[in-house]
Amino acid sequence: MQGRDVYLVAAHRIPFCRAYTGYADQTNQQLLSAALKGLVAQTHLSGQRIGEVAAGAVVVHSADWNLARESVLDTSLDPKTPATTLQFACGTSVQATLMLAAKVASGQIDCAIAAGADSISDAPLTVQRKLAQRLVNLSRAKGLGAKLSAFKKFRLSELSPVPPGTGEPRTGLSMGQHCELMAKTWGISRQDQDRWAAGSHQKAGQALEQGFFDDWIGAHNGVTRDNVLRPDSNAESLAALKPAFDRATGTLTAANSTPLTDGASAVLIATQEWAEARGLPILAKIVDGHVSGNDFAQGDGLLMAPTETVFELLNRQNLSLQDFDLYEIHEAFAAQVLCTLKAWESDEYCQSMGAPAALGSVDPDKINLTGSSLALGHPFAATGARVIGTAARLLAQQGQGRALVSVCTAGGMGAAMILER
Repeated sequence: MQGRDVYLVAAHRIPFCRAYTGYADQTNQQLLSAALKGLVAQTHLSGQRIGEVAAGAVVVHSADWNLARESVLDTSLDPKTPATTLQFACGTSVQATLMLAAKVASGQIDCAIAAGADSISDAPLTVQRKLAQRLVNLSRAKGLGAKLSAFKKFRLSELSPVPPGTGEPRTGLSMGQHCELMAKTWGISRQDQDRWAAGSHQKAGQALEQGFFDDWIGAHNGVTRDNVLRPDSNAESLAALKPAFDRATGTLTAANSTPLTDGASAVLIATQEWAEARGLPILAKIVDGHVSGNDFAQGDGLLMAPTETVFELLNRQNLSLQDFDLYEIHEAFAAQVLCTLKAWESDEYCQSMGAPAALGSVDPDKINLTGSSLALGHPFAATGARVIGTAARLLAQQGQGRALVSVCTAGGMGAAMILER
């Protein structure tokens, strides 16, 4: 960051739940407000005016147009705290953190909160376009005859609701179908995917037992822990599941893919002086961050953008891929992580990005030390703040080190960040 140093001061989230379970009756605003309230309580900021809050959700109703501001007004923060609603697909809260960090670094503000939430359980359903037009005509009709003519040649099929789109508009393929193509391109086996998924659950289970989540996750709506987590998972049991996206030759299953998830998370960033004046600890410093996109519609691989995002970030900082003590890589699918790691080891692939040679391998024992999205869930806009919070808390726990955060997103984009302590 150019200008003043910017620090991660605190992180808070509510438990993540499989869609239609613990938060079946919750909206984006209720989830986001809960995460913000927990962060405010944790950092004793009740009644205080924050420089800015930036937050968003991916699956939204039209009523969510001012989501961040309305959620701030649900908290005990000073109502004069401004808030911006934004969306960057699954990297929403990473982008929010980077945008706010730039404002803190430039001196515009001294502190800010970045957050994200998603309630798949409250996904918006719309009416058929033909029915919508009939209803508009009905509202304008004068007299019984005109009202009846608004429904001329009406068909019961027009009453079918329209769910949110699940395919990429440019290709018509779902994210899972795109990742199947990536797995085939890179030769990622079903066994390796299941082993990675089981390992994520096992590491998250150990972190839970060791209390890593105790002072980070706040209960909400009667839920006290992530209900996606299955600590007893093993590759052998996962091998029994059938492919989810390509029934014939696919390798992605419900277990080695993230489930549809509800949840919210938030992080507090600030200058060191602002934090110290309030007696708040410093978790980690934000060194730099980057976002980029690829041409997935022409075959780049929908979820491969982080390979380039990370390369461009490392190049700017004159760092190698091995110059990190830990890595937080969002697990949209086990195959996505494995494809990314394999791509970084390929001379041909990395040279196509402009690198002189392969970026090299990453020690798997340094990746996702406390489990990641496969085990904890993936509420789209909330995941970025979760992985940032995880990396910062691990650095604080270890006392020193450097962390690399990487998040893939829909639309062929990637977001990355470097933290250090």
